[in-house]
Amino acid sequence: MRHGKRFNHLSRTSSHRAAMLSNMATSLIMHKRISTTLPKAKALRVYVEPLVTKSKNDTTHSRRVVFSYLQDKKAVTELFREISQKVADRPGGYTRILKTGFRQGDNAEMCIIEFVDYNETYNTTEKKKTTRTRRSRKSSAAKAETTPENVVETTPVEPETEVETQIEAEIETPEASVESDAVTADSNDENATTNEVEEETKEEEAKEE
Repeated sequence: MRHGKRFNHLSRTSSHRAAMLSNMATSLIMHKRISTTLPKAKALRVYVEPLVTKSKNDTTHSRRVVFSYLQDKKAVTELFREISQKVADRPGGYTRILKTGFRQGDNAEMCIIEFVDYNETYNTTEKKKTTRTRRSRKSSAAKAETTPENVVETTPVEPETEVETQIEAEIETPEASVESDAVTADSNDENATTNEVEEETKEEEAKEE
């Protein structure tokens, strides 16, 4: 019966189990990936992930707490300097378990446990799938029609110079037209007065004769 069995004891005493998990956690921190049996990997995941979370707060107290579990200065230094920076943006779930089959001999189920952020194969950026609708297609087509590439450049046609001169000659200001009319009227009056004077002189000469 499994009454009161809250976790897998791994067929070991409490001290033996704690020492084994401490050594496995140190190996995982130093090598980033280890191969073991599936029950041990599941127990190790529960053991090491709280230590990684503790390493995000780099204080003397946190280092002493982690050292009490690992009992290895190099592993503690690696955890707080390298791994904590690598997993800073990840809110838990730092490890991954990959099943690799069964061990020859006792047929035990084997697996690989590794840090998620240190596997370059699984960390490839995936392209987001874009879903298009009719409305988006129409809008894209309308945008394509109004793009500068599709717009044909038109050069403005310059009007002929003769037409411009005629238009300018026809369009005159009222002041200029009034002045020209006044000048013509004055010239006509002067001509008329000169003609009258000439006629009067001729009549006077005729009378004297």
